[in-house]
Amino acid sequence: MTYYQHPSAIIDEGAEIGEGSRVWHFAHICGGAKIGKGVSLGQNVFVGNKVRIGDHCKVQNNVSVYDNVYLEEGVFCGPSMVFTNVYNPRSLIERKSEYKDTLVKKGATLGANSTIVCGVTVGAYAFVGAGAVINRDVPDYALMVGVPAKQIGWMSEYGEQLELPLSGQAETKCPHTGAIYRLEGHELKKL
Repeated sequence: MTYYQHPSAIIDEGAEIGEGSRVWHFAHICGGAKIGKGVSLGQNVFVGNKVRIGDHCKVQNNVSVYDNVYLEEGVFCGPSMVFTNVYNPRSLIERKSEYKDTLVKKGATLGANSTIVCGVTVGAYAFVGAGAVINRDVPDYALMVGVPAKQIGWMSEYGEQLELPLSGQAETKCPHTGAIYRLEGHELKKL
């Protein structure tokens, strides 16, 4: 075994877990899950069958990554944040054929107790604040807060808020890395 499994964790036969990953207390990984290398799955994490988790993701305690959720490399899922996979669930109606895909792109942060409603894409290096509810697509580098979430700014890949308007033409430098970011309209790019 090239990954760490706490004795209380359950990993179903067939699950793929990359080298150097860690599966902590009371986690349950279903047999169809594909988990990259260097991933940390905290206490009481559940990972469904139709789930892909990229390299170097961190899924903190009490997070369930349900079927049809896809995390690219370096995604951070804060404690007790929530994914969904059915838009209009009912206990009395079977809707497994209606699961909607949710994609979280490279380097994004999903804050503690945030909720990601199914069927959305969270852009690369976006930052979702604690307790926010995401019910629509999030642009790359966007800083999202509130219920429902609204964009209030832009974040660097380093995880610092950038001094930029929400839209227009502007350029700024990350104070920690020196990287240059250019805003054109409603789209931010790292140069």
